[in-house]
Amino acid sequence: MQKRLKVLIIILGICLIGSNLFFTYRYFSVTKELELTTEKQKINISVLYFTQLFMAKVLRGGEVVSFDDRLQLENAVRDLSDKEIFGSWEKFTKAKDQAEVQTDFYDLFDLLLKKIQP
Repeated sequence: MQKRLKVLIIILGICLIGSNLFFTYRYFSVTKELELTTEKQKINISVLYFTQLFMAKVLRGGEVVSFDDRLQLENAVRDLSDKEIFGSWEKFTKAKDQAEVQTDFYDLFDLLLKKIQP
C-alpha cells in the first residue's frame, strides 16, 4: 500500500509539472500573439486614419486642397512610417495631368487597402 501511494504521488507530481510546462508555453505563445495583434491594430488604425483624412480632404474637399489640409495629410502619411505608402503619396502629389492623378490615386488607394491587415 505504501509503495502504491509513492508511485501515485510521483505520477501526480509528473502530471503537475507537465501541465505547468504546457500552460507556461501556452501563456508565452498567446502573449506573443497578442503583441502581434496589437501591432497590426496600430498599423490598421494609422492607415485608416490617413485614408479617412485623404477621402475627406482630397476627394470630398473640392478642386484645390488648402495648405493646412495638405500639411495635415503630409504629417499623417509620414506618421505611417511606411516607405511604400509615402512613395505612392509623393507620386500622387507630383502628378502633372488629370490622367496621371487618377492613375496615381487608384494606386495609392489600392495600396492603402492592401496595407490593412486582418
